[in-house]
Amino acid sequence: MTQERSASTGSQSSIRSGLLAAIPSLRTFAMALTNDLSRADDLVQETILRAWQNQDRFEPGSNLGAWLFTILRNLFYSHLRRMKREVADSDGSYAAQLRTAPDQEAGVIVKDMWRALGELPPDQREALLLVGAEGMSYDEAARICGVAVGTIKSRVNRARRRLAGHLEIEDARELGADRVVLAALQEGAKTR
Repeated sequence: MTQERSASTGSQSSIRSGLLAAIPSLRTFAMALTNDLSRADDLVQETILRAWQNQDRFEPGSNLGAWLFTILRNLFYSHLRRMKREVADSDGSYAAQLRTAPDQEAGVIVKDMWRALGELPPDQREALLLVGAEGMSYDEAARICGVAVGTIKSRVNRARRRLAGHLEIEDARELGADRVVLAALQEGAKTR
């Protein structure tokens, strides 16, 4: 046991000294990639941290510098991919425009919706869910149910009207921003 510990401590010590010795080269490489001193330092720090956490993956006797440069390069490209999806908002103007609708009523609406759906005849509920919630065309829904397209249209229309009645909805805009609920009840609320 003591020999294993001393061997492990010795390999950690050699990796530690190798990491410290590689910092100037890593920093130069990171600076060339980022062209920004602060980002380069962050990249080197993250590389050293990642290497230390994964030192068990390093094969003793192989090139530590090459392993570190690979980690740094992979981190750099991962950051670039992430940055492509981000929007620069240095003055906070985009963040100031973001709003979220209150969602306290959403749970109540969903429960009412499920209750109302449960009260529909099965053929109407099936047609409404296929067309309204799943977004299928009337033709696709008719094929699945094994009925004529006109029958599906009729079932969906009757289901929408019934749901609007159960939920006491006069205008589809009363439902807020939930597009599944809006899609399911859009026509029923209009024809009421």
